Amino acid sequence: MKKVLFATTALVATASVAAADVTFGGYGRFGVLYTDVAGVDDTNITSRFRLQIDATAESDAGVTFGARVRLEGEERDAAVGTRAAFNGVRYFARSGGFEVGVGNIFGALEFMPGMYPIDLGLTGHNYDYTAFNFRGDAYSSGGLGADGDNGVEVLYSMGDFSVHVSASDVSDRIAAHAAYSYNGWTFAVGAQDSDNDADTEFALSAGGSFGIADVTLAYARNGDEDDGAGRGDHIVLAGRFDVGAATNVEAYIADADYWEDVSVGIDFNHDMGGGTSLRGGISSGGSLSTATDSGLAVDMGVRFNF
Repeated sequence: MKKVLFATTALVATASVAAADVTFGGYGRFGVLYTDVAGVDDTNITSRFRLQIDATAESDAGVTFGARVRLEGEERDAAVGTRAAFNGVRYFARSGGFEVGVGNIFGALEFMPGMYPIDLGLTGHNYDYTAFNFRGDAYSSGGLGADGDNGVEVLYSMGDFSVHVSASDVSDRIAAHAAYSYNGWTFAVGAQDSDNDADTEFALSAGGSFGIADVTLAYARNGDEDDGAGRGDHIVLAGRFDVGAATNVEAYIADADYWEDVSVGIDFNHDMGGGTSLRGGISSGGSLSTATDSGLAVDMGVRFNF
């Protein structure tokens, strides 16, 4: 992350500010993505550039006000195309362990520990290891998110305990999670009320270290599959372990009621120094599966953080 500190005594004609802190950061990635779904295989160059801008200012009373916005461009194939645009802004006010956010909010389920236990390969594949299955408000990198529908959230942390409550006009969602960390393990429980029967109803997760491996077990109830709208139960077991001083391996197995096959995946991440890494992964089943085919996704490439 790179920081640029702006200090001025006259920001506008009638006001002054001691200092404003603006942070620029993000990453770029590029490589190859191969998919074979329902007997149709495809190989394409995949790329993404993400620039994140965080701006904050602090009042005399010690309250921090700020905003986050991203500029992102991504190219995968002709069907998806290329986009390069700013997303919806998340605004916030923070004091101590208390924070209020509005606009393109994080979302209580999206921000719940255990929902992103790993980041498979170069592209994340289809995120079958994300138990809540994006059935709730989430920070959107390429769109408005809840910013287009009046999103608001409250976060509070005290020691090892944290609470996150969010709400938006998207299906009148109200969601919350509570998390507690103890002896290297984090336990979390979340719930949501929504007018959309396909949305997540509740979620559970536990994650910590077993010697050489970091492991996470997560579960979510994403509506009722039998009513045709929901996707039912979704359970994930994921882990990460080092295989050398600069290389780690991640793997997962996941199952959801609406899939034809269990989803499995494994990857490697090799640190080349200076914020650069070589990454690749393979996954099958899950959201790629059909009644006649388990599906397959393979990617490999380079990521550089700045």
